[in-house]
Amino acid sequence: MNTSVSRLALAALMATAAVVVPTTFPSTAWANQAATPSAPKPALSVAVVSPQPQTWSRTLSATGSLAAWREVQVGTEASGQRIERVLVDVGQRVRKGELLAQLARASLEADLAATRASLAEAEASAQEISATAARTLSLAGTDAVSASQLDQARAAQAGALARVASLKARAQADELRLSHTRVVAPVDGVITQRDAVEGALPQPGQALFQLIRDGRLEWRAEVPAAELAQVSPGQRVRITPAGTGSIEGRVRLVAPTVDPATRNGRVLVDVQANGQARAGMFARGEIVLGEAPVLTLPQSAVLLRDGFAYVFKVETDGKDSKSSKVRQIKVQLGERQADRVAVRSGVGAADRVVTQGVGFLADGDTVRVVPAAPAAAPTATTTAAR
Repeated sequence: MNTSVSRLALAALMATAAVVVPTTFPSTAWANQAATPSAPKPALSVAVVSPQPQTWSRTLSATGSLAAWREVQVGTEASGQRIERVLVDVGQRVRKGELLAQLARASLEADLAATRASLAEAEASAQEISATAARTLSLAGTDAVSASQLDQARAAQAGALARVASLKARAQADELRLSHTRVVAPVDGVITQRDAVEGALPQPGQALFQLIRDGRLEWRAEVPAAELAQVSPGQRVRITPAGTGSIEGRVRLVAPTVDPATRNGRVLVDVQANGQARAGMFARGEIVLGEAPVLTLPQSAVLLRDGFAYVFKVETDGKDSKSSKVRQIKVQLGERQADRVAVRSGVGAADRVVTQGVGFLADGDTVRVVPAAPAAAPTATTTAAR
């Protein structure tokens, strides 16, 4: 009997400890719904454009300084004469032969007057001696005059004429020294420096004024040696001095040598005066090399990152024409005109590129394409891009 009771107790204990296993499971529909991810939502609504073919001028960017085409120094050869008057100042435009300064003339005028008086006396004496010599020579061959008297008459006449010639040369020298008291402009130009001071005693050869011949400037551009072969005389140049508007110019000369230190060659460009450009000003410019077809994009479509340029090319999903992915493409840029930039490589004319908001995109993002806003009219302003 004890054995039967023990078996009954053991059966009861096992029934109490039994684990109830649920018999209900999630439905098949709920399982399928959990296994299927939700559809991706577009990250950004974007407008797209295609690169536009255009014909642009090919330019070569350079930097340099404006300088005088020719600088002329003006001085005097007069010695020991003080400056009485200075008639011009810096920045004044002068004409050839115009009086710039006047030196003292009194002493030189007195010397010239004395020389002329001596010349007149010598001419009178020469006339008398010549007349006497003529009478003496007329008696040649007779016993009235000897051979020595004839020689003396000839010598006296020659000496009188030589003295006259000497005094004439002296008078010309005095006139020349007197003319040196007038400091005049040797050419047309603009005064850039004035060292003449009233009352000063300039030395012979000392520069009193400096002027730019014809007021003409040139742009001395520095061009890398590798690109120097593309430049030739006569090419048009657009120059933008610092702080002023752009001016036009023409290539006049391409240097035959290259600086061994900088590896740059100098290009001299004749500049059209505009009243604002000044010698010594720093200027940037573009040398127009010719025209060529290019593909252009709005500058807003280009992303500059880590020293490189990128665009985002839109690749449309075949199932949903509005939901697309973007791919980041590295491109090489060229010149800039107004709000557009030339693209030399990376995209083609049939590609579609995001035109705005490129800073918010990453490679592989999903976007929704929306119609682009009407493009603004292009402006005429042109700037260079290296």
